[in-house]
Amino acid sequence: MNRRHFLHSAVAAGVASALPLRMAMAQLTEVAGELAAVTGTGAEIAIEKAAVQELSDSLRGNLLLPGNANYDVARRVLNRSIDRHPALVVQPSGVADIQNAVNFARERELLLAVKCGGHSYSGKSTCEGGMQIDLSSYRHARVDPKSRTAYVAGGSLLGELDRESMALGLVTTAGTVSHTGVGGLTLGGGFGRLARRFGLALDNVKGFDLVTADGAFRHASAEENPDLYWALRGGGGNFGVVTNFEFQLHPMQRQVIGGEIVFPLERAREIMRFYAEFALNAPDDLYCDGYMSKSITGQGDGVGMHVCYSGPAAKAEQVLAPVRALGKPAFDSVGPIDYVDIQRAWDNTDPRNEGQYLKGGFINDFPSELADKFVDGFEGDPGRNIMLYFQQSGGAIGRVATEATAFAHRKSEANALIIVTWPLDTDATPHVKYIRKYWGEVESYSDGWYTNEVSDEPQRVLNANYQGNYKRLLKIKKRHDPTNLFRLNANVDPSA
Repeated sequence: MNRRHFLHSAVAAGVASALPLRMAMAQLTEVAGELAAVTGTGAEIAIEKAAVQELSDSLRGNLLLPGNANYDVARRVLNRSIDRHPALVVQPSGVADIQNAVNFARERELLLAVKCGGHSYSGKSTCEGGMQIDLSSYRHARVDPKSRTAYVAGGSLLGELDRESMALGLVTTAGTVSHTGVGGLTLGGGFGRLARRFGLALDNVKGFDLVTADGAFRHASAEENPDLYWALRGGGGNFGVVTNFEFQLHPMQRQVIGGEIVFPLERAREIMRFYAEFALNAPDDLYCDGYMSKSITGQGDGVGMHVCYSGPAAKAEQVLAPVRALGKPAFDSVGPIDYVDIQRAWDNTDPRNEGQYLKGGFINDFPSELADKFVDGFEGDPGRNIMLYFQQSGGAIGRVATEATAFAHRKSEANALIIVTWPLDTDATPHVKYIRKYWGEVESYSDGWYTNEVSDEPQRVLNANYQGNYKRLLKIKKRHDPTNLFRLNANVDPSA
């Protein structure tokens, strides 16, 4: 059992050619009348028929309206308990389409959501009554082996980056599930199996191309628009729609040592205490996540670790010797594996059609007493699946100065997550209540939270989570998005 057994549904990836997109338009974009919509502040408006038709005619990609084929696919995110209905969905085929969509939304002050992979727990990549820009038709990854650079279109999924770069013996940090969107992951941070060795995904971005709130196309790098370059590395979707990422790549062998080691849940206290100490002292080329899980069916219940060792194969047994010394596990899949394969290993093991709720935060220290509190609060229930999960950080992540990027949580040793899922046809209330209570018992040990997992937190809480980088982010937000067009994120409100 692993984290993704409790998370998102797999999404099929692919790039549609311009001709099929345009052919599909003929039957998808007939506008019957004016559209009821909402602004970013929640005001109800009507968009005239002619304006919607003009937007449709300006696009090379698709405009989807309620009732159109594929509208219901586009509007949904992977958390199936989120069920929102945008007034219109733009599926761009290029930068010009994105500019047209952003200008249309800004001129009408529309509520605007941007969807890449759809992994947002709280549904920030869809909306009720506004415009959704769905980047699923805007995917491509190209690698220049000479400069060790990957050029990745803004709607791409991580698997496309892994596949193209690893084919040339190159790699960069790219999450742990291949159908995660590159945009959401990277802009908020970008943990992954190689982050302790090469840094976060955002630490490996050399440049961004993006469409900002004024509809302008900009490049952001250390040399050009350096303020945006700083803000995009941890400031999330606050500053525009990224159309292209330039990633620094690193040489690495294809084969790594990885898999899972699982022990009976009865050993939870012992294993959690071990993990708390072991993870803190692990070498940079070992990624080791700890977890406890308990499900409705009882299948996969246990306490264990997921590991990926990307260092010299000859040293793997020495590095993992303390884990082996714990005794015979109930399950052990650790062994040689292709890196691209381990990146896809969790893609299709998660449940479908379940509600999800998450609480979590960064922990900078992991004393035994905290391990005990996590174990003491862990309760199964016949109506839910529950997982306590620690995504390891440290290593190269922590050697970047806090003020070097907008991502502020460099001191973290792990991102602690408590995740609950339940059947959609049952009441979510008791499960959400339990998770909130459980997290409340350990929250004092945390230091902020990962913005990619943001819920609807009060504005003061959002601001505080950026810590010492908030004032600089606010200044950049006021310059580039003064009306807060891009607000469905861990929002930096320019009116503050």
